[in-house]
Amino acid sequence: MVIGVVGCGKMGSALTMGAIQAGVFAPAEVRAYDPSPQAIASLAPEITVVASLQELIAQVEVILLCVKPQDVIEVLKEVKEKNEHSEKLLILSIAAGVSLDTMEGIVDGTARIIRAMPNTPALVGKGAAAYSPGALATEQDRAFAHRLLSSVGIACEVKESLLDAVTGTSGSGPAYVYTLIEALADGALLQGIPREQALQLATQTVLGAATMVSETGEHPAILRDRVTSPGGTTIAGLAALEKGAFRSSIIKAVEAATKRSQELGKN
Repeated sequence: MVIGVVGCGKMGSALTMGAIQAGVFAPAEVRAYDPSPQAIASLAPEITVVASLQELIAQVEVILLCVKPQDVIEVLKEVKEKNEHSEKLLILSIAAGVSLDTMEGIVDGTARIIRAMPNTPALVGKGAAAYSPGALATEQDRAFAHRLLSSVGIACEVKESLLDAVTGTSGSGPAYVYTLIEALADGALLQGIPREQALQLATQTVLGAATMVSETGEHPAILRDRVTSPGGTTIAGLAALEKGAFRSSIIKAVEAATKRSQELGKN
């Protein structure tokens, strides 16, 4: 299998290198194209860099489409024009807001398409991704997408109608967590803990709590109750969070980001 990577920025590079490290494909099987030499430089030296998008399309069986949403249409027009082996070409697009209907309409049967939504922790192998197969995608295509996305974290298949909610949850979610870490560290700073130690403690606390949820499989509410004693420090802190509508704010953040993703998809 020959893999083409179109767009070698942070996410494109993370998916490519993660898949190579996990054995999904080998460096020699990859062809890469990006107009930016700096983006190409971040890839493994064994990967073949091609001079043009047209050259890449002619050589590959799978395209990892990792360009900005506004560039997707132009790439797919080239696919329709240049692809001579339509039955062999699978496109995995990570562009937010560009629907399967839109992409399939452009390629007009000259490629099979899967739409995916990864997130930035894929850069450190801790990503959370979801994907939706298009009308022509096969079981083998779905299995490939799952293996690829799982190589840099976890992946699940969802209905395309849920991808906007995925964007609002795991796509935008890292920003919510970064804000939590920052606020937790600022709270520690206010209480006199030095800045470096405050950030270290806040970061490890979030990492540890997330690992507890992941590894125990228990509901967060159960784990929370275990550290919340009557009249203790934790319930006092939780009461303050409730006064600030912490839970409601997070829920509303997911809702707002989901709606914005839906709006972008209509533009």
